[in-house]
Amino acid sequence: MRIAHIIMAHKNPPQLLRLIERLQHPNFDIFIHIDKKVPLDNFFLLKEKTNITFIKNRVECNWGGNNFFKAIISSVNEVIHLQKNYAFVSLLSGQDYPITTAENIYNYFLQNSNKNFISYDPSRQSNWWKGAVNRYEKYHFTDVHFKWKYVLQTIVNIVLPRRKFPYSFKLFGGRNASWWTITGDCAKYLVDELMHDKKLWDFLKYSWCTDEFMVCSIIMNSKFRHDTVNNNLRYIDWSEGNARPKLLGMADFDHIKQSGMLFARKFDQDIESQILDKIDRDCSLLSSNLA
Repeated sequence: MRIAHIIMAHKNPPQLLRLIERLQHPNFDIFIHIDKKVPLDNFFLLKEKTNITFIKNRVECNWGGNNFFKAIISSVNEVIHLQKNYAFVSLLSGQDYPITTAENIYNYFLQNSNKNFISYDPSRQSNWWKGAVNRYEKYHFTDVHFKWKYVLQTIVNIVLPRRKFPYSFKLFGGRNASWWTITGDCAKYLVDELMHDKKLWDFLKYSWCTDEFMVCSIIMNSKFRHDTVNNNLRYIDWSEGNARPKLLGMADFDHIKQSGMLFARKFDQDIESQILDKIDRDCSLLSSNLA
């Protein structure tokens, strides 16, 4: 069984290298998408690694913009078309980190070989869902480049009627939904459904944070929903109430240890590297207790 890990990165090459080293396993292949805004030369220290591949079709990504979702789907498509029959495709960010050994991660997926692990918020009363409709009903100019674009965005949203999602299926999503591990068959279905859907891409171009609802929505409106677990196996702390999750540090170690997850995020070793050192020391003791 082989697993493809796709890592979306744009900064901190030494931390990305550290993540790659923690993911070393004979049955793991690692693919890295570097934001097109960033020179690849910044990541020259990774080029000597033999089991990593840089995604060729790079996309310029902006926080909250649909281009990030486009970069994800394009990367998955590139991996799937290698025709290596990956049992799983896992999406990580450069600020994720395994909180157990690569062998434990491999064995967990080996024991759950037909399942998809995603996260979505089932409660339509949550704070995420209360603002979710604005992600696609309003126009967002995040990925376009011209002066005063946000002034025009405000005017457009006052003048024009709210947009309607182009398809009638039920939407699924949540603040943890961007990161997931799905079967190779599900990943192939995902790109087959999305890659050539011009109508959908034209609509999503002016939507916001589409990575937080589109993958879940496609999967949960397909036959793969029957083999899908609402748990993406990532420990993520939103307790600060900000638009981005908390940066994890030493004070969070016990919560990470007790989480039963395989990965955690976000980390920044330039701010606090001790937490990663401690995870490295104790990772053989940390293993998922998920059934």
